[in-house]
Amino acid sequence: MRRNLEDSKKVVRYFIGDVRDTKRLWRAFANVEIVIHVAALKHVDVAEYNPFEAIQTNIYGAENLINAAIDRGVEKVLAISSDKAVNPANLYGATKLCADKLFVAANAYSGKRGTKFSVIRYGNFANSRGSVLPYFRALVRQGIKDIPITDFAMTRFHITLERAVSLAFSALKTMKGGEIFAPKMPSFLITEAARAAYQDAELIKIGRRPGEKIHEDLIVETDSDRTYEYKDWFITYPAFDWWDYDISNDGGCRVPDGFTYCSKDNEQWLNASQL
Repeated sequence: MRRNLEDSKKVVRYFIGDVRDTKRLWRAFANVEIVIHVAALKHVDVAEYNPFEAIQTNIYGAENLINAAIDRGVEKVLAISSDKAVNPANLYGATKLCADKLFVAANAYSGKRGTKFSVIRYGNFANSRGSVLPYFRALVRQGIKDIPITDFAMTRFHITLERAVSLAFSALKTMKGGEIFAPKMPSFLITEAARAAYQDAELIKIGRRPGEKIHEDLIVETDSDRTYEYKDWFITYPAFDWWDYDISNDGGCRVPDGFTYCSKDNEQWLNASQL
């Protein structure tokens, strides 16, 4: 990153550090106005096998970051989360759900004039490390024509890095503190992702990995009474007494009672050629 952003070296500083290290966070947040929290152990199978490490980074690391941001007077913190935090079926999702709740509740710790904390949840990042498309392409490059599929019915939400960054900046501009942003994203079948890597691939069903879900959720029924729909996303507002912002004129429309947003019931889909 430092080499790629060589022209920005006068305004960008690089610190080696760890969200587990409170003192390092406290030093890094000097004179910082905005924090985008991306640090996490994110691979489902790795978290299942290393639960203590996942908890230390994803939960206690979030707590450390919250405390450092409040103590240093940071204006806004946007935590990057995952659809796996909704109805979690694995430890990674459970740690992200816990972290999300910490960030929402942190607004009560900082007070009305203190640091504002919000969360944005994404789906499957296109071409991110550990995601299915690079994995399938790597198999094809090795000459492997039989692509393993855990479940032929599996679906996922899809988002590009460019759109994710754009939405993060939009959330930073609009956030009041306490919101959970769920962007509108297209879905895809895992089998279509395999066809995108190699059109004539032979798909072999191998069964689900530990903690793996068939479909992912972004909005569940129990949150529908606090969720509003906007052009680019849904926003779930906090159920705390300190939330007193008037959202009646911000262009949102409350979703129906019982509303859900799941990757298998999406209105937008990507086929193999689009992927």
